[in-house]
Amino acid sequence: MSDALAGIVRRWLQGAADDLIAAAVELTELDARIGDGDHGINLRRGMEAIGNMLDEADADTCSADLLRNAGRRLISVVGGASGPLYGTLLISAADALGDEPADAADLARALEDGVAAVGRRGRSQVGQKTMLDALVPATSALASALRSGSSVADAGRAAAVAAAVGRDDTRDMIAQRGRASYLGERARGHLDPGASSSAILVDALREALVDQPAASAPAGASR
Repeated sequence: MSDALAGIVRRWLQGAADDLIAAAVELTELDARIGDGDHGINLRRGMEAIGNMLDEADADTCSADLLRNAGRRLISVVGGASGPLYGTLLISAADALGDEPADAADLARALEDGVAAVGRRGRSQVGQKTMLDALVPATSALASALRSGSSVADAGRAAAVAAAVGRDDTRDMIAQRGRASYLGERARGHLDPGASSSAILVDALREALVDQPAASAPAGASR
């Protein structure tokens, strides 16, 4: 049975890999101000590994396996906290999605589960100047828009806007997790690198969803 979601997931992962590789220098500069200064460098390595994984994956690889394999690649090659956290996001989303054919509404719910797993692993929550400040509002906006009957494209746009707002909100926060937490007030005024890379990740999802024909609006939108 064909997995209609696999095309979206494949385009999302490839777009995210391309965009995060392109932003590696900027993300590293952000991290140098309040962290270890290696966020972009580490993510570039991970995204290159994901690109290789996608090149090697069979055309009929299901969406859950694409997410799971991408998460495993991140955990295996990315140093620091970003590899395990992003890997947890993708693997937990894959586990929630399962191996049955799925639609965008199922992906939204799976991503909410993945983001919750990131919070548990990082022992963090919204407002602590982390990647969750972008990911939580983004996945919530995506799921809410699809439940209300919005098109897949409009739901993706809503998620990207929410992620960008969440990223920008970290500028005025005092970090409570990671190396930045040692800076206290000095961390205020700087964007969180993890929230910044997460916003790029979500914007790549927006691109993948916008590419969908109107007829592919999720069957689960009315659930």
